[in-house]
Amino acid sequence: MANGFLGYPSTFMLDVVVCALVLVVPALIYSIYLAKFKRAYLQHRNLQTMLGAVLFITVLLFELDMHVVHGGWEQIVAKGHEHTAEQMATIRQLLRVHLLFAVSTVGVWIFTLYWAWRRFPNPPAPGPHSRLHKVLGWISAIDITLTSITGLIWYYVAFVR
Repeated sequence: MANGFLGYPSTFMLDVVVCALVLVVPALIYSIYLAKFKRAYLQHRNLQTMLGAVLFITVLLFELDMHVVHGGWEQIVAKGHEHTAEQMATIRQLLRVHLLFAVSTVGVWIFTLYWAWRRFPNPPAPGPHSRLHKVLGWISAIDITLTSITGLIWYYVAFVR
């Protein structure tokens, strides 16, 4: 099995996702900064839409690669290292925690974007939906941050350590 481009026994798409997990949080922080401090609502909307689209495409390609090309995450992890049953149990548990945040992030982010597109004017400006949007935005930001942290921990335990 070919190594990922980060030099560990993963896959190309796993390494792409790891890079995305590292880049998404700073991009998200910048996007929040644009809205909260610069009042650059159009740039905030465009960046959030771009992040959502890029992450959707990345995750879709990742899932296809993971399940169709490689036969699942256990096949990839098993080819990389000799893991004990206890180590595999830890890796499996870390993946469950990661997926809890990853799946909820998708739902919250889609909901947040959908309602923003529907309820904000074009060009975007503060309005009656702003209060709910701020709550949903912070939930999304916290969720994607936890998705990133748990995904990076999983990658480290499964491939680096």
